[in-house]
Amino acid sequence: MNDLHAPSLAREGEREALPCLYCGHVSDDCAEPPRRATARRWLAGIAVLCLLLMLGFASARATELPGDSVYQLDASLVDQDGHALAFADGRGQPRLVSLFYSSCQYVCPMIIDTLRKTERALPPAQRAHLGVLLVSIDPDTDTPTALKRLAEQRHIETPRWRLARTDAATVRRLAAVLGIQYKQLGKADFSHSSALILLDAQGRIVARSEKLGEPEADFIAAVKQILASP
Repeated sequence: MNDLHAPSLAREGEREALPCLYCGHVSDDCAEPPRRATARRWLAGIAVLCLLLMLGFASARATELPGDSVYQLDASLVDQDGHALAFADGRGQPRLVSLFYSSCQYVCPMIIDTLRKTERALPPAQRAHLGVLLVSIDPDTDTPTALKRLAEQRHIETPRWRLARTDAATVRRLAAVLGIQYKQLGKADFSHSSALILLDAQGRIVARSEKLGEPEADFIAAVKQILASP
């Protein structure tokens, strides 16, 4: 009986003594196969890459603008302090927007005064979260220096208020998306509508008013409502 089992036991012992085909050592604690380890690292890397791509896609979706946002317009501006900004930089808080030019003697000063009266109708806490942007329709004359001078003369609260300029082509595109009409009559002389535009935090037009002097009650109510929204 014992002789019959001896070869079997010997073979089992031989198998136990054979070196590992992967690591070359005679041991029960075999190292992980190199190819298998490499494959696992590749799989881990691919998994991390997929996760990053998914997070990037989710982030892009979260930052997409609504289709009716005027911030879809790619417009580069320069403000009264010479700082470059994009029109869409106003995203994130409600904003009052209008077009003007610094040498205007009648309508534009009234636009500024009406915007101020609109602000004064708001509680201070709301007023602090409202931006104001005035873009010049006369880029040839309204340099940052000219805009800065006007801001100082009118005691405009910068940087919450920003007076800005851009090139003539961008002014036309901006006027089109805002629905503001203007026409140059001569050097530093323009005819233009007096629209005040209220944008929400995503750049959608919420309300507009063309009344100068005393702001319209409905317009003020719209500003308060948008500022009260979460």
